Amino acid sequence: MFFLYNCIVQIAGLLLKIVALFSPKIALFVKGRKLVFKTLEEKIQPNDKTIWFHAASLGEYEQGLPVIEKIKEKFPFHKIIVSFFSPSGYEVRKNNTVADCTVYLPLDTQKNAKQFIELANPELVFFIKYEYWPNYLNELKKRNIKTYLISGILRENQAFFKWYGGFYRKALNAFDFFFVQNESSKQLLQSLGHQNVLVSGDTRFDRVSTILEKDNTLDFIAEFKNNKTTIVVGSSWPKDEEIIAQYINECSNENVKFIIAPHNIKEEQIAKLRAQITKPTVLFSEKENQSLSNQRVFIIDTVGILTKIYSYADIAYVGGGFGNSGVHNILEPATFGIPIVIGPNYSHFAEAIALVKAKGCISIKNKLELSSLFNELLINTHIQKEKGEICKTFIQSNKGATKIILKHIQ
Repeated sequence: MFFLYNCIVQIAGLLLKIVALFSPKIALFVKGRKLVFKTLEEKIQPNDKTIWFHAASLGEYEQGLPVIEKIKEKFPFHKIIVSFFSPSGYEVRKNNTVADCTVYLPLDTQKNAKQFIELANPELVFFIKYEYWPNYLNELKKRNIKTYLISGILRENQAFFKWYGGFYRKALNAFDFFFVQNESSKQLLQSLGHQNVLVSGDTRFDRVSTILEKDNTLDFIAEFKNNKTTIVVGSSWPKDEEIIAQYINECSNENVKFIIAPHNIKEEQIAKLRAQITKPTVLFSEKENQSLSNQRVFIIDTVGILTKIYSYADIAYVGGGFGNSGVHNILEPATFGIPIVIGPNYSHFAEAIALVKAKGCISIKNKLELSSLFNELLINTHIQKEKGEICKTFIQSNKGATKIILKHIQ
């Protein structure tokens, strides 16, 4: 099976080069990996001490950031290497200031794994949440490099627990310790014979709790809000935007404003979204010399400022819940103590399940339910504040994973 896996990876590499001719995202995926080894040679010297963190994408990077920052404090003379698998992570955070070297992770071939680890030469390695690449893990094991999983999540449907997953199970032996988010992940690892596991919780709670300590001021958002009730729609997809646009068009309350930050900011999709809305609307890209306070809808056709925008929200709608991949990050709006509305698909996200159960987050199935809920929250500010307080308390009561991890590593 391991031979078959390696063949599939090699074939995938060839197919990706073909697909890259037609897909800008895959083109970034392929092109970015051509420079990895050159970048490592330029930024990491043979005598450097290094620590390597790997994140699948942007969400995992943000999840691991509290640990990266604390490790950087504890090991000030080590260089930090951060790798990404996905363009949506690398392209947004390639210029981050916490790492000394930020690169794509080359595809999981034996040759790539050996060359990457030789050049990076890490003393410690952290995989964030998931992404178990057998060749990389086997190479780390061969070299006796300390390797940790942080904020790990395991599920019964993963390859480790299938008849064909023997080589995946073997790769787990590379980890010196597993820091997992919940008891079920711990039990699954123990069922495979791993006792080196601890339920530390989710480091994302530590990450989002620090947002309140930062300056979240955005003057143009304050001007647009103009002290009026504001609903922020974050990380929306077309299905989310369809029902949101219908609600906006029907909302006759002039004291309610809407900010929409789509997940995808391609020009044609932004234009399609704008065409669905009949209320006065402005784009971030055209905000200069506009009277923002006179607009009802603000479409954010840029990235990197959604977290700050949530600080101006009275109600948040987080997108993705109508798609197969599921709802996006609900913890960022939750830390600001506001009620959250999501779509029906959230079963793979422990924090969403818990917050829906606690009634700080509400799941809707269609436009009718959305309208009813928004109207209730807008009219009854007591319920609005009560649900917001549930969200805020939820964040504060789940902090501490980073401290547990650092204590063990020390």
